[in-house]
Amino acid sequence: FPHSMSTDMAAQCVTKVELTVSCENLLDKDIGSKSDPLCVLLMSSTDSQWYELARTEKVQNCLSPKFAKKFVIDYYFEIVQKLKFGVYDIDNKTVDLSDDDFLGELECTLGQVVSSKKLIRPLVLKNKSPAGKGTITVSGTGFHCFSWCLYNLYIHFLLDLFGKSDPYLEFYKQTATSWQLAHRTEVVKNNLNPTWRPFRIPLQSLCGGDMDKPIKVECYDYDNDGSHDLIGTFETTMKRLQEASHSSPAEFECINSKKKQKKKGYKNSGVVSVVKEYTFLDYIMGGCQINFTVAIDFTGSNGDPRSPQSLHYISPQGVNEYLTAIWSVGNVIQDYDSDKMFPAFGFGAQIPPNWQVNHEFPLNFNPANPFCAGVEGIVEAYRVCLPQVKLYGPTNFSPIINHVASFANQALQQTTASQYFVLLIITDGVITDMDETRNAIVNASRLPMSIIIIGVGGADFTAMEFLDGDDGRLRSLSGETAMRDIVQFVPFRQFKNAPKEALAKSVLAEVPSQLVEFFTVMKLKPPISQPAANPAGTV
Repeated sequence: FPHSMSTDMAAQCVTKVELTVSCENLLDKDIGSKSDPLCVLLMSSTDSQWYELARTEKVQNCLSPKFAKKFVIDYYFEIVQKLKFGVYDIDNKTVDLSDDDFLGELECTLGQVVSSKKLIRPLVLKNKSPAGKGTITVSGTGFHCFSWCLYNLYIHFLLDLFGKSDPYLEFYKQTATSWQLAHRTEVVKNNLNPTWRPFRIPLQSLCGGDMDKPIKVECYDYDNDGSHDLIGTFETTMKRLQEASHSSPAEFECINSKKKQKKKGYKNSGVVSVVKEYTFLDYIMGGCQINFTVAIDFTGSNGDPRSPQSLHYISPQGVNEYLTAIWSVGNVIQDYDSDKMFPAFGFGAQIPPNWQVNHEFPLNFNPANPFCAGVEGIVEAYRVCLPQVKLYGPTNFSPIINHVASFANQALQQTTASQYFVLLIITDGVITDMDETRNAIVNASRLPMSIIIIGVGGADFTAMEFLDGDDGRLRSLSGETAMRDIVQFVPFRQFKNAPKEALAKSVLAEVPSQLVEFFTVMKLKPPISQPAANPAGTV
């Protein structure tokens, strides 16, 4: 987005998920009739504190209700958003549910719903036993809060003129007496077929939140002396712009009224084509899988794992910084991989039986099947592996980056955005193979892949900050520039006293934009492309 765009505006463009709930075969608690079910949604960002978000209507005399009321939730990829759906047989008019019959519940995460689109699960009672044959189905639909912003439009302009132009667009809001400038795009130099960068405009500035209010767009040919020439103009509405999609762009003829009066057979001065970009949620709900890989530093600088001073020492509480990092990031990402089988590797250790130093060995010592079942499986493999290896060195990143990149490269052969790879590297020290690592990252920047590095311990991590391309694109040793920034580095020590979800929020914050940027550049659609919904009651 243009650098002038405020972060406040970006924050206001919240992605929301609309949840639809239905049940089958509920317990029958009423005598002489059937249960009258209602569903209540509770939410939690912590382990134990739940708060009620909303309730559906009561469905009279029905054991397989389809609730009409939807639940609308703000969606955040980098947070585990816990949901609890409770179903009750309503027998009175009080708000308190404690005196109504409990028919069962489901605990899940919003990530699980989003990644599956339709989650069908058995209902359970408070003691976790089955609630008869009762099941609950939760379906999710993503949409953007258009009441705040015109979201991620990219605009293409086809001109039929002699000579090249330097075109730009101006968007105008209609007021009681005139047109008021709301947004001006950048100038695309010397181009008759420009594509302007995606941008956001608050709807209040553009149409006062009225989706049917006219919006005027003027296209100019920029001139250094300020005498910009009008190429043409058109009017539209936010409703029409919102209908734009990749398969069906909104197209508008740019009309220059003076040229129309003078020229016989004049059609237009060009065509503006408006397309709404796919969002992270479009890709995830369209079937894109996130493949998660963990790589753990077993170099000697970590210290003897048997010593309490070691970064690999597992405390009596069963944790260390490595385990905390695995849990924190893995708990979020595991909801976006359908089989939840994650490869996990170590590097920088001598491993049995020949005790050669290895920089990409499976934690389970099974090269043919390095996969672990869920985050719990990664943690268990780490615990079992730790006493069996000899911590050594050096600290080489490039082998494991190239290993994951080889799989990401295979995914490029597919014609849709079906797979994306996230590599988590947890390390305590300075990289030994910096040149090779730079080359590996630059190569991986052209692949569907992101790299998260968490630095544990008190080492100097200046080199890690260099790999994180926030201050400019990373270059390889030969001078080749990374196609995009794919590395996010954070030192664990910054989060020691923070809430446990803070680490994941920080390291995962850039993954959605990195994923969208890659698939947009590659012009890859979600495996199942469906337009985002615009639920009743929102604009």
